[in-house]
Amino acid sequence: MLIQPYQQSLKEDFKAIKEVLNDALMPLNVTIEHVGSTAIPELAAKPIIDIDIVFDEDVDFNDIKKALEKIGYFHNGNQGIPNRDVFKRGKTLVWHKVLDNITHHLYVCLKDSEALLRHILFRDYLIDHPEARVQYQNMKYQIAQEVHQDRKKYAELKEVVTKDFIDAIIENAKR
Repeated sequence: MLIQPYQQSLKEDFKAIKEVLNDALMPLNVTIEHVGSTAIPELAAKPIIDIDIVFDEDVDFNDIKKALEKIGYFHNGNQGIPNRDVFKRGKTLVWHKVLDNITHHLYVCLKDSEALLRHILFRDYLIDHPEARVQYQNMKYQIAQEVHQDRKKYAELKEVVTKDFIDAIIENAKR
């Protein structure tokens, strides 16, 4: 199944990745946020952890980039989203027991970026509002069923189908 019931173990997996990232990014002044569906207790999700590394203007992005490259990530651009850069694991580097054993997406966001704000507001709203969490979960299950559990089609359709819902949640959270 593409969408799986909530897994408490993903919180521990996030902590393990965060520890590796914190060690690699020392002494840079960054914070590491668990965002996305796996950060929301009791929400069914794809078992992929979304992580935002957050930095302020006093930190040079290139220093973050170099530190991440040393542990096997490569910069994959911003994929059209300002102030949110994507990092992926390299295919030719030495295997890492944590980073290559836990499926995750890694983003680096400027502290005041719209992408980061949306991630945090949506996450926190769904944590605090069980009825919205259930509604979102039902949408995700329905989309997965509609696309016959096809990961690529799911991602494409989810972006379209949930856009208005997510935008409404974020507007509510801002109030």
